[in-house]
Amino acid sequence: MSSLFEYKREMSALQFTPEQKKTLAQAAADAARKQTKKSRRPLLRTALIAAAMAVVLVVGSSAAGILPVPADVFAPLFGGNVAQTEVIDKIGHPIGASATDNGITITADAIMGDEYNAVIVYTLTRDDGERFFPADKSLDKNYLMMGGFGGGSWVKGGTYGTTWFTDQNPEDHQIQMVETVSSDKPLTHGTATAEFQDLCYWNGETEQSEMLYSGHWKFRFDVDYEDCAVHLDGGQTFSQNGLNFTIDAVSISPLAVKVNYTADAQVQWSSAGSGQQSEEDARQSERYLENIAILLTKTDGTVMDLSNSGGGLTPENGVTVCHKGQVFEEIIPLEDMASLSVGGIVYEIPHA
Repeated sequence: MSSLFEYKREMSALQFTPEQKKTLAQAAADAARKQTKKSRRPLLRTALIAAAMAVVLVVGSSAAGILPVPADVFAPLFGGNVAQTEVIDKIGHPIGASATDNGITITADAIMGDEYNAVIVYTLTRDDGERFFPADKSLDKNYLMMGGFGGGSWVKGGTYGTTWFTDQNPEDHQIQMVETVSSDKPLTHGTATAEFQDLCYWNGETEQSEMLYSGHWKFRFDVDYEDCAVHLDGGQTFSQNGLNFTIDAVSISPLAVKVNYTADAQVQWSSAGSGQQSEEDARQSERYLENIAILLTKTDGTVMDLSNSGGGLTPENGVTVCHKGQVFEEIIPLEDMASLSVGGIVYEIPHA
């Protein structure tokens, strides 16, 4: 993914002018032409497409009054073997809050996470029971975009993540939207305000976004789950590309990985225009973030390269405080992990 969206210096303080929004929304549109089958997209793009909104607040629950079973929500998306389902049953929490507008209901089904990462699954439903996509459209053919600010409003500090759509049954009246959020601040508790506007799709022929369903959906739900991560020792050092790094903290869970480290030199940003990233800034991001190798070795010998995880940099009193990590594409039980390497420093992963 482009570092324009994944590496943010101080996300909590960002404000965008109309010119910046236009520039970044165009970048999102360019990325749409390079879609993958899962239609993943950075969380920030959702916010940038947003327009001014009137306040519409709904606090709801599932239509039948029965909260969804987290394993039923997450297993089709993050793996459903016995070990994975056991993890989901332990760390997943139902939500059931929803809002309805213009014949479409958006429901936050469930959440799971650790101290610094969370995944929320939403279901988008046509209330008339008709097929969600018109006959000439499908998720395989059309890249979806939704305005609004997502559900990560309770997250503090520097944040990053992705949003992607999946259609488990193309012939029914529902699709799912998966939102991942990661932060450099703890996020296991809080009150989230989910806000979305206008589901659009990218028309590859006209190279324009077009409306699929208009609407404004806003609702609140409580975030309350236990940290499922194992916290590993810090304090080790390594050197790379003329910089000396100290590992401050490492955590890993069946859901995600997070690494905090400090470089002994303060990153110097260029004076590139708003909404732009210069070649020099890209090199700085690579030097402090992207080039720091994170490798997860599983007990079966498989090595997962997590070096391209998202993250952030904060220059501070002559040093640079860094954090990077990501939510995995599938649940990985801790007993299936052998070790984690950060910049060549290897941590054995304890098993209960």
